[in-house]
Amino acid sequence: MAQTEADFAELGVSGPIVAALAAAGITHPFPIQSLTLPVALSGADIIGQAKTGTGKTLGFGIPLLQRVVGRDEAESDSEVRLPQALVVVPTRELAKQVAADLVTASTQRTIDIITIYGGKDFEPQIQALKTGVDVVVGTPGRLLDLYGRKVLKLHKVNTVVLDEADEMLDLGFLPDVERIINAVPAQRQTMLFSATMPGAVITLARRYMNRPTHIRAHDHDDLSQTGKNTTQFVYRAHSMDKDELVARLLQAEGRGRTIIFTRTKRTADKLAAELTDRGFAVRALHGDLGQVQRERALKSFHDGHIDVLVATDVAARGIDIDDVTHVVNFQCPDDEKTYVHRIGRTGRAGKSGVAVTLVDWDDLHRWRLINKALGLDHDDPAETYSTSPHFFSDLGIPKGTKGRLPRQQSEPSGEDASGERKRERRRGGASQERGRGSRDRGGQSAADESGEDAAQKRTRRTRERRRTRGGKPVGRASRAHTDKSPAGESAPKSGESASPSK
Repeated sequence: MAQTEADFAELGVSGPIVAALAAAGITHPFPIQSLTLPVALSGADIIGQAKTGTGKTLGFGIPLLQRVVGRDEAESDSEVRLPQALVVVPTRELAKQVAADLVTASTQRTIDIITIYGGKDFEPQIQALKTGVDVVVGTPGRLLDLYGRKVLKLHKVNTVVLDEADEMLDLGFLPDVERIINAVPAQRQTMLFSATMPGAVITLARRYMNRPTHIRAHDHDDLSQTGKNTTQFVYRAHSMDKDELVARLLQAEGRGRTIIFTRTKRTADKLAAELTDRGFAVRALHGDLGQVQRERALKSFHDGHIDVLVATDVAARGIDIDDVTHVVNFQCPDDEKTYVHRIGRTGRAGKSGVAVTLVDWDDLHRWRLINKALGLDHDDPAETYSTSPHFFSDLGIPKGTKGRLPRQQSEPSGEDASGERKRERRRGGASQERGRGSRDRGGQSAADESGEDAAQKRTRRTRERRRTRGGKPVGRASRAHTDKSPAGESAPKSGESASPSK
């Protein structure tokens, strides 16, 4: 352990942080940390080029925490503590994960860290800020909202981190990010991290950073490096056969947590429902879900209550789970950047992973552009069906596997998944009852319907008799007499005389 602590200590990390990391089992710095820490701890601005899952959070988190003065370390506690460090991230999920890593690294000190993001009540966040915090991790929209209300005060911030800057650019947050940067003091340390470096991110860095040092964990233009721990398979598949392909793939040997990517929310919901019906423990994750639903789905996935997540690209940004074994592109990505982002959910933290891409015939041209841009060797994907021998052998699927789990395997483990199954059964039962009621004329539903029809017919006949009495209202006695007429007689039809016979 002494040698492990010396590794971090030699990089300039303080004793309490080294001890906190060791207590959490973090014993070896990742490459991005080894490159970043010596520069960042000196107070210099840095640009870190690294994807999620490489350990970059501690690369900026350790220098950030080391500059913060904790609650018990302040010279005076007479004033409300204002934020000293600000971390801006693109998604709620990433905000929570970054904050969790910072808490882990600061357990030996008294540092208060808060997450601020939309989709939750303002009051708890406002109350925490009024009580006093040291580090704020948040998304641009809610940060600006609270800043505009003069609840979030940024004039004491000395460290700013922009994490996954390219994703914030894609989501349209660049103007918000610039407003936030303009609200903090000019004398500060700024650290920017991004998986790719599009022109807008480079312009942002030049405008708001002071002679930054550019640090690359590895070359992200080379996918062989980005996905070096991920085995990639690309198949040309028919859209009608994809559900069966995925269901059989989910029974591959060694398959653990799996993320399936779709382009649309509707497809995500439809596929999740289909796989649930086939017996798998699945949840959908997309932008139409409320924050509570999204958090519940991610927690179920993280805790192992479900092991398959069907997600859209925007919803999956910031998912930081190291033991995802398989990623499936159910629909071809839009471009090479999306492809890199998707397969980057597996093969993380030194672990191996599998990425499978299913390309429709209509998407073949799009895929070839991605393949060319990334220099892959899958320009002409093999035509593949759920019965193709090479599909079974490539992915380690046992022979004879079908796309539906046996009944004894089909009940998902965990409270969330089982609850979903029970609700599905209740909804299915209600639908079947409605179906039986409409088909079985001897049942209650048929009886109710017959009674209702008879009442409507009587009403129509009564109205018809009243209209055909020579245009004059008929008294109660006449209507009663008409109702008691012998069987076979009927009210006069339209066009017949209603006068009494002579």
